[in-house]
Amino acid sequence: MSRSAVADPVARLAGELTEMAGTPVTLERPADAEHGDYATNVALKLAGLQQRPPREIADEIAAQVVEDGIATRAEAAGPGFVNLWLSDAWLADCVGEIVAAGDDNGSGSAVERERIQVELVSANPTGPVTVASARNGAYGDSVARLLSFAGHGVEREYYYNDAGAQMERFHASVEAVRRGEAPPEDGYQGEYIAELATLPGDPGDAMVERIEESLERFRIHFDTWTRETEVEPEIPEAVALLDTFEEEGAVWARTSAHGDDKDRVLVRSGGEPTYFAKDAAYMRRKYASGFDRLIYVLGADHHGYVARLQALAEMLGHPRESLEVLVYQLVHLVEGGAAKMMSKRRGDVVFLDELVDAIGVDAARWYLVSRGHDQTIELDVDLAKERTNKNPVYYVQYAHARIAGILRNAEGSEPASGSVGDHVLPHAVPIYAIRVADDFHRFYHEHRVLESGQEAFRLGLVRAVQLVIARCLDLVGVDAPERM
Repeated sequence: MSRSAVADPVARLAGELTEMAGTPVTLERPADAEHGDYATNVALKLAGLQQRPPREIADEIAAQVVEDGIATRAEAAGPGFVNLWLSDAWLADCVGEIVAAGDDNGSGSAVERERIQVELVSANPTGPVTVASARNGAYGDSVARLLSFAGHGVEREYYYNDAGAQMERFHASVEAVRRGEAPPEDGYQGEYIAELATLPGDPGDAMVERIEESLERFRIHFDTWTRETEVEPEIPEAVALLDTFEEEGAVWARTSAHGDDKDRVLVRSGGEPTYFAKDAAYMRRKYASGFDRLIYVLGADHHGYVARLQALAEMLGHPRESLEVLVYQLVHLVEGGAAKMMSKRRGDVVFLDELVDAIGVDAARWYLVSRGHDQTIELDVDLAKERTNKNPVYYVQYAHARIAGILRNAEGSEPASGSVGDHVLPHAVPIYAIRVADDFHRFYHEHRVLESGQEAFRLGLVRAVQLVIARCLDLVGVDAPERM
């Protein structure tokens, strides 16, 4: 089934109600199942247009919904809500559509499909990927997965500095160890420096290769890798396109006229371009590659970059809303009840590979995506190691594996496929997956599937649940095991 052909029964229901009410209808799931399968506040919207009490309109809509066969029961509630109870046949049709759609279920939701570049991680290659950068990667990759699932063309890019002061200190640290000396006081420490010192050639290239291997292991594949030195020659052309002025011998970008809180220096009085000038050249290169939208995933220390980057986009002739910056907060690791302190330069940092060795890729991916990017994460390593229902990723995976076991034991029984006899944020996906798994586990303990009076329907139901859980896990880069 093509993505464009995948049905959305809830959207179809909203469309039927919209046609009946004559105004757009939004459906919500009531917190309490006793209040129906879905609810809408469309009567409150119509009250202002029709100058009538919303409760009166809600009563009329409820009656019309039942008369038209949209729902088997409908009631006005509160100041003007309409609660809907849908038929078993409608619910069974939903299950059948999910099963029929298979892996494509829920995909292709983008109204307009765009080419989008997600730049993620982009840490300087002065050391292995840290846990903080791993959060960048897990979150950014999940954003890319969601956008791709919606139907967009997505490219993942890693942009890194291969020159500058940090890289000079990094090279000096490795060269010192190669000479049998200690790294400079302001240099980089740690076992990885000693390891790089044993390898021939540029340690920067070896470090980039190691970073790529770690991220591939973490299930993040980059389509493009761009070095800062590749971009630097394009700075003059990019600066020439901007709204600039000169002051005290320096060249400034008039970013304050484009939503920034102040103007930014592009070229210092001595003729040296600033990092902001490099940002301009790099952004121009991105848009010139044909992307409709750019997404930057940046650390908490880049909070002030949002307005200035959007100002740059506008000065380069693109809508500011075509550029989005996701700024993520820190990760704190807790093990044995104590927090781990991290510093790459001192050498006591926790690297991604160490975390994966300790808790596995699945748990690492899950926990690093399980909070909104604007929230700090406290990752309990001891809990993440557990293979019990206290560990949420295990709990969700176990639901998938348990359903796989049911289907294996069905021995050729066919699930029912008909009636009975777009930008979600990544952290919402694990939350939803836990709720679905919770509902399934409760269902499993209360209802028999095989050799029951409703075996065909229940096989279809658990297969639909399995497909939904598998998709949730995939969207955050976690495996959906068949056995556990």
